[in-house]
Amino acid sequence: MTAATFAVRRRKPELIGPSIPTPRETKRLSDIDDQDALRVQVPFVFFYHAGGDDDPVHVIRRAIAAALVPYYPLAGRLREIDDRKLVVDCTGEGILFVEADADVRMDELEEEDDVMAPPFPYLEQLLFDVEGSAPGVVNSPLMLVQVTRLLCGGFVLAVRINHAMCDAIGFAQFLLAVADIARGLPAAVAPPPPWQRELLDARIPPAPSFPHREFDAVSPPPPTPTPCDVIVTRTFTFAPTDIAKIKNRLRETPATAFEAVTAFLWRARTAALEIAGDETVRLVIIANVRGVAGLNLPAGYYGNACVSPTAITTAGELLHLGEAAAVEMVKEAKKSVTAEYARSTADVLVSRGRPMMATANVFAVSDQRHAGFDRLDFGWGSPVYGGAAETVFGLSLLVAVKDAVGVMVSLPPPAMERFASEMETMMINK
Repeated sequence: MTAATFAVRRRKPELIGPSIPTPRETKRLSDIDDQDALRVQVPFVFFYHAGGDDDPVHVIRRAIAAALVPYYPLAGRLREIDDRKLVVDCTGEGILFVEADADVRMDELEEEDDVMAPPFPYLEQLLFDVEGSAPGVVNSPLMLVQVTRLLCGGFVLAVRINHAMCDAIGFAQFLLAVADIARGLPAAVAPPPPWQRELLDARIPPAPSFPHREFDAVSPPPPTPTPCDVIVTRTFTFAPTDIAKIKNRLRETPATAFEAVTAFLWRARTAALEIAGDETVRLVIIANVRGVAGLNLPAGYYGNACVSPTAITTAGELLHLGEAAAVEMVKEAKKSVTAEYARSTADVLVSRGRPMMATANVFAVSDQRHAGFDRLDFGWGSPVYGGAAETVFGLSLLVAVKDAVGVMVSLPPPAMERFASEMETMMINK
């Protein structure tokens, strides 16, 4: 038996609603939430070793029901109103929950080097695609949960969330509330978190004040992989010594770990894809705006609170000018994240009819290391791995992997081989 071929026995899916009655009302999503690009369902997975005699299925099921009381919109259904505007119909119907048992042990799922990281070839067995749960995001449960017991006493929690409802930080906030309740913490019983999605609505009338190059169309666009093309995903890890090595080459350009790693990856990926030197390349940073001065998002806001500042250059310049120049471009993109930029983003989304992000030669990076997924404790301790389960071409996720920074990368196979080689060359020879 291999980890990819183990048997899973699932019970019939059930709906888990709030443990007590909750308000029956309709709530509007923000204009940042309402992007077409966010009308997707995103999978996350958490692996736990054995610990104690409690049944994780019972503990997590009960805690979800309790957490859905303050987070009752997550138990509702998305609807479309005029101009496809998304609202939440707070019906209290609940989320889909699947109880399962697998004929496999945790040590069979772990990698030989004892580091668990995406991709997981057996993900579909741990997150069964229940009929009626996908692929649409309207008129269906907003979350699918599967808790799978393992032979060794450990378990796997796999969750798929409707991205239009919340970003990674918002989703982690909900899961951390579930975990607190599971562990019996008194602080877990709290007032409902703030909604206030109107804070990220467009102004009336919309008045974009930035060019928002992240939504630029390129005509004609360079060829990019189609859904029919083969794409492979790997997670590359950067130990503290690796990051220090990159930073040491930037003595005159101090950089955070995120800035150094992002610039490094952008250059390696551009070289691996063999993009012509005169073609435009874009780096998009998925930037959190919680805590941005003047925006006044309340503590506990769990909607989508991210914007996409963009650095633009040519492939030739990016590779020729070197790491320090790339780091400076990353820094400049981050500096543009202000309250006005967030409001301008909402304005351009409304005024231009929800434009999709430009995809030609784009490299988007989302840092999820600090969302809290790696410390999600239901009473069994922190997960062996906890976080995003997959990514797509053009988007890299930074995730917590043991004591290292994990970077999920998706590329066509030949480009992936070149990318791994570029990573090694840039790390060793400079």
